[in-house]
Amino acid sequence: MRFLLSVSRAIDSLTLLVGRVVYWGILVAVIISAGNAVMRYSVSYSSNALLEMQWYLISAVFLLCAGYTLLHQAHVRIDLISGRLSSRANAWIDVFGIVFMMLPVCVLIMVFGWDLFVASYRIDEVSLDAGGLLRWPVKLLIPVGFALLILQGVAELIKRVAFLRGMIPWSGAGNGDDAEESPTLEVH
Repeated sequence: MRFLLSVSRAIDSLTLLVGRVVYWGILVAVIISAGNAVMRYSVSYSSNALLEMQWYLISAVFLLCAGYTLLHQAHVRIDLISGRLSSRANAWIDVFGIVFMMLPVCVLIMVFGWDLFVASYRIDEVSLDAGGLLRWPVKLLIPVGFALLILQGVAELIKRVAFLRGMIPWSGAGNGDDAEESPTLEVH
């Protein structure tokens, strides 16, 4: 189990790195959006490529940071219910949810997303809008994003099982404030 906890720590580190790099895409999208708006209203020039680049950046942040969101326990929870349960009950719910819901759905989306990407790549799909961008790079984000989410799901599963076995303290379903230092993984 100690080996699995070290694997979980490595996945957490990868997730933090990806999240910290990719979330800057929001700032870039805002700058592109503002620049495009200023150009449109000041010199009557607009670019479909710039509009699509904004969409691509937001897509990248959404898809590639899903694991980062999971690491920080910032995904949707029903706190009204989970707040009334013991930490062991919450851990069991997480294990069940990860194994029987999250991982199977993510694997399906990753597989079908890969097929979508490959089909788009083969035909060198381009946006139908004048001056639009290639479509396959943004379609590649689907399987990559879900692969990253699967990895983080496995890391969370390892942590929940380790908690249930009494090896680590409960890192819980809080707001994720402590997740920046990597969720509680001190082995007893």
